[in-house]
Amino acid sequence: MHVQVGIVGAGPAGLLLGHLLHLKGIDSVILESRNREYVIDRVRAGVLEQFTVDLMTHVGLGTRVHREGMRHDSLYLSFAGGRHYVPLAELTGGRAIYVYGQNEVVKDLVEARIATGRPLHYEVRNVSVLNIDSTRPSIRYTANGDQEELTCDFIAGCDGFHGICRPALGNLVTFYDKTYPFGWLGILAEAAPSSEALVYTYHERGFALFSMRSQRITRLYFQVPPEEDINQWPDDAIWQEMLTRMSTQDGWRPNVGCILNKNVTAMRSFVTEPMCAGRLYLAGDAAHIVPPTGAKGLNLAASDVLHLARALACFYGSGSTHLLEQYSETALKRVWRSQRFSWWMTQTLHRFPDGNPFDHKRQLTDLDYITSSTAALTSLAENYVGLPMELAF
Repeated sequence: MHVQVGIVGAGPAGLLLGHLLHLKGIDSVILESRNREYVIDRVRAGVLEQFTVDLMTHVGLGTRVHREGMRHDSLYLSFAGGRHYVPLAELTGGRAIYVYGQNEVVKDLVEARIATGRPLHYEVRNVSVLNIDSTRPSIRYTANGDQEELTCDFIAGCDGFHGICRPALGNLVTFYDKTYPFGWLGILAEAAPSSEALVYTYHERGFALFSMRSQRITRLYFQVPPEEDINQWPDDAIWQEMLTRMSTQDGWRPNVGCILNKNVTAMRSFVTEPMCAGRLYLAGDAAHIVPPTGAKGLNLAASDVLHLARALACFYGSGSTHLLEQYSETALKRVWRSQRFSWWMTQTLHRFPDGNPFDHKRQLTDLDYITSSTAALTSLAENYVGLPMELAF
């Protein structure tokens, strides 16, 4: 079987790319090693930039995010016992963020894919990509016990950090990597949000974050060592630590409820450069990872696939490879800006194991400056809601 674009991975990057290509009349096959329920149900990102929501709306996928997503025009920075208001929309000409879980985005994308009738295959095994330096690269895989081979004009590697596509680039790329000396213990709790906006907390015991997924579910995190065993944290101890770090002098604190899910996630920054070789193009987590502090992972996947869809549409429309040749350079500009912002948020709000009292005082002073300077708040707001991007493709 031959297809114009073979897409490995049915997460947000792969599904969104398939939808954008469909809108341009470009055929694709999407292959996913996991089952549909796993891909939808895994607890991942939940903050969408203005650009991502605008893109979903532009391509006909915005109905539920506007109906069920929670628009946030602001957030809080909390330190030294006090919360400090950051008016995101006011500082950015009306741009904001939306709380809408990645699983909800995937549901929307799966439904859109099924409606097109174009192929979406789950639970494929033994996936490999071959001949990426030729004009007919291929994807081999096993489906229902049968070995299949799909030849393609192009392959899009959207299979995440642990996928098979990035290793297929071999020594043609360079990896830039930074591992942080802490992780996040995160929970989903059946408790109504007690704040109308996200609260980022710097505390002497470490970072904490108050977020949400709906009007009845909160999403909360606090900093722990990266190798922390979640089994050593009973629910009561988790709540005690959450309340210790997040409670403020004005009486605010998260609502306590039944913990529905808990896990520990290590944190790293990672970039593949270039994001392609031959006719294999990476997008999303397959190409880069950001620490979650800046809420950029899913949003970077959306910008990657918009650039890639634009380049492929140009190729099939005119035969020009100009945008394909520029894909990596173009995508990496936003990737590195997001890496810089995510690193800045991370080093500003976390306690480092090798830190000392001087570092603690410096971080408090930095936060005091940020929250008292319109220029500093504007820079934070512009980066947090996401830099504007042209939606046409």
